[in-house]
Amino acid sequence: MTNQNETGWNFDNSYTRLPESFFTSQNLNPVRSPNLIIINGPLAKSLGLNVERLQSEDGIAVLAGNRIPEGGSPLAQAYAGHQFGHFTMLGDGRALLLGEQITPHGERYDIQLKGSGRTRYSRGGDGRATLGPMLREYIISEAMNALGIPTTRSLAVVETGENIARETYLPGAILTRVAASHIRVGTFQYVAKWGSDGDLRILADYTIKRHYPDIEVNENQYLSLLKEVIKRQAELVSKWQLVGFIHGVMNTDNMTISGETIDYGPCAFMDTYDPETVFSSIDVQGRYAFGNQPYMAGWNLARFAETLLPLLHENQDEAVKIAQDAISGYMDLYQKNWLAGMRKKLGIFNEEEQDATLVEDLLKIMQQYYADYTNTFRALTIEKMEDTPLNGTPEFTQWHEKWQARRGRQEESRESSLELMRNSNPAVIPRNHRVEEALEAAVNEGDLSVMGKLLNVLSRPYEYSTDQEEFCSLPAPSNLPYRTFCGT
Repeated sequence: MTNQNETGWNFDNSYTRLPESFFTSQNLNPVRSPNLIIINGPLAKSLGLNVERLQSEDGIAVLAGNRIPEGGSPLAQAYAGHQFGHFTMLGDGRALLLGEQITPHGERYDIQLKGSGRTRYSRGGDGRATLGPMLREYIISEAMNALGIPTTRSLAVVETGENIARETYLPGAILTRVAASHIRVGTFQYVAKWGSDGDLRILADYTIKRHYPDIEVNENQYLSLLKEVIKRQAELVSKWQLVGFIHGVMNTDNMTISGETIDYGPCAFMDTYDPETVFSSIDVQGRYAFGNQPYMAGWNLARFAETLLPLLHENQDEAVKIAQDAISGYMDLYQKNWLAGMRKKLGIFNEEEQDATLVEDLLKIMQQYYADYTNTFRALTIEKMEDTPLNGTPEFTQWHEKWQARRGRQEESRESSLELMRNSNPAVIPRNHRVEEALEAAVNEGDLSVMGKLLNVLSRPYEYSTDQEEFCSLPAPSNLPYRTFCGT
């Protein structure tokens, strides 16, 4: 216990004080031979943890799910969800919430082990995870954080020393995930379906106190909760669209109430601009294609609103009207956030009525000439369009003239405009081929240097340094579309 105290664990597990039907207390599922693969030092320090102690035998035992840290209370959360439109009972089938860490600044974060073994909610699965997908989540989640996009974080990845059966046998691993909370739209769906109105009120009150304490004094705090979640999701998805991120599994169980990005299974970043881009092998209908993401977020929010109806008004018809009025404002909020972000990407400070048309015209030209999404905005930023397929085309030449004229109709200088663009257009993203290169080296060769170099570059996406240039290159041409998999 003394060694564990030295690690800095400081748990206060408020979720365990909710009704027992919300979760299942869970024993650990120890692994054979844990080996620390990577530790997130800066994140650990911000959580108040001793990085050196985390790398000790005791620390690794906690990260591997072999030992409960002092104050921990492992549990698997219950939730439901619409998966590709079909409602089902779910829950933490391969994850354990160890507890809630209180940081030196008084912030509260869930510490969760992903890939920690079977739970009551495993639904026939083995509850384990493999090394490649866990390293993938580490890379992408940390890249998202560096891009300024709300996200769960990755504290560590531990190899378990066991082989996991998938299409073949693969090395097992556990990821330690850090989140503001793991409360999801699916959590509310579960309680609304199988709990009482009293249970629903308890969950809503808990969520408000944890994430939106300022609205507790509002006359209808549950309507305020709905509006706050709508606001955060509109902001979040607009940021996804602005950097070309495709989540891949926007099921309601993968939408957090806190507004953080969660679950980096079949996600990827778009290369060639195309709103119909899909990477996930299981999204055969394109439900969660890049261009559909804003609309699917609205659909998910409508499902959240449905769960709150008993709390919004005692009269069902009036509750429905209140919810509909709130949801109807989502798309306007999204469009406002997205257009504001696009103005920044184009170095525009003020607002004009035709700005949306200017942006949409550029996107159409990019799609027409199969231009890379990230590199097009990077080229505009460094004024080097000769490296893009748009250079010299009549459509882009005409658009460029309109854009220059538009930038001229603002008080800010050209230098200020370019600085705004540099701060808004990442020079580097987790290119899919670069991520695969890093994973292959780590999993197949035990070489973490490729991943380390990638993580270093991704930690500074807006720097525009010379050492980033090689990470801006596109993958070699291929007749096979890039595909991602969920890893379960």
